[in-house]
Amino acid sequence: MAKVSIALRGWRFDEEEVFDENDEIRPLEEMSEETRKRLIRLRVVAGEPCDCCWLLNEKKEDCNVARIVYGEPLGEVLLCPDHEADFLYWFREDGGSREKGNEHFADTFHEWFAAGNRAPEGYGGLEHVDTEPDEIPAPDMGEDVPELEEAIEEMDDEALDDLGMDYSDLT
Repeated sequence: MAKVSIALRGWRFDEEEVFDENDEIRPLEEMSEETRKRLIRLRVVAGEPCDCCWLLNEKKEDCNVARIVYGEPLGEVLLCPDHEADFLYWFREDGGSREKGNEHFADTFHEWFAAGNRAPEGYGGLEHVDTEPDEIPAPDMGEDVPELEEAIEEMDDEALDDLGMDYSDLT
């Protein structure tokens, strides 16, 4: 079973859990709760600005679009490739790993970054290798994904509230 990233690099999904034999997104009720939460959250954050760029620029339109996500839904950090090394340095070398799973994970990184902290010059990020990228289904999570839209519409308000977001603009 292959692990794949969808829309943003970082969160990894079991390809067979997310996609059916026709490379369509499976119904949400067929997925684990964790996968379901992450896919719905990706629908919201795909196309959003890099958190670090936004902290530096204060205007969304002046920011790079995030291409990477770390953390858990509703406590995630969105990054562009230019700022991934800063996050990795904080996480690996400056105590960020202690915040893993904490609901304030993103806030703690944002405070660290806003205080002027950065990775040292030349600090290495992650080396990413795409194996057969053309073989992996790649829905554009920033556009309408009919399977997700239908599933979100079918969810009751309590289930949406449990995800911590107001999805009324999507339903």
